Amino acid sequence: MKIARYLADGTPRYGIVEDGRLYQAQGDLFTGLSKEAEVGAVDSATLLPPVDPSKIVAIGLNYAAHVTENDPTREVPTEPVIFMKPQSALLAHGGVIELPQGANRIDHEAELCIVIGKTASRVSEADAPNYILGYTCGNDVSHRDFQRKDGQWVRAKGFDTFAPMGPVIETDLDVNQVAIQGRLNGEVKQSSNTSNMIFKPAFLVSFVSNVMTLNPGDVIMTGTPEGVSPMKPGDTIEVEIEGIGTLRNTTKARD
Repeated sequence: MKIARYLADGTPRYGIVEDGRLYQAQGDLFTGLSKEAEVGAVDSATLLPPVDPSKIVAIGLNYAAHVTENDPTREVPTEPVIFMKPQSALLAHGGVIELPQGANRIDHEAELCIVIGKTASRVSEADAPNYILGYTCGNDVSHRDFQRKDGQWVRAKGFDTFAPMGPVIETDLDVNQVAIQGRLNGEVKQSSNTSNMIFKPAFLVSFVSNVMTLNPGDVIMTGTPEGVSPMKPGDTIEVEIEGIGTLRNTTKARD
């Protein structure tokens, strides 16, 4: 099932997407939704980030080729590297990424995102899939100047609009071998597969839940493959993940 979150008469609502059409959804996102009346073409709806998380947990350096693409001597991590992005960084499909002025380099990072379906605390890797509602596309926008300067990643990855997500949550997806692509102005920059992840989604849910309790709706961004590249104002960046769809955003200079 593909689930969208959209604006109707100024109110956020959940809907079900089938064959490019959006239908009203009855029920609860985490306990079950049923399809109701048709709203119209999903492309005509005002989409919101597909979920409203209490926190966004992000994983760094989860594809070996990305670990070494800028530094061949960099060691592949032996356990997941965790950082956080604020909820205020969320941006919907179709929204505009605001690039702080004066930056030398701000990159796109195409990522598969895990959406948590129920409270997860210290779960095992074997049980972790039972705590996953579904998956969506994400872009871990990264200000490289501050990432290098600060030595940690919160400021570099925490600006408003630096966490685009969407367009939908796919609840029925085998993520063991799914194609992931990042395109800048139509040119393919990132092209990989989730089979190349160092740490797989179920392991990540278990690992993170043994650090912090994950609440329904929380998101884990699973890391980006090689090919990250800089964006400039006026660009269009697309993140396409097989079985989910395409997250598309434009960019502009921050006022």
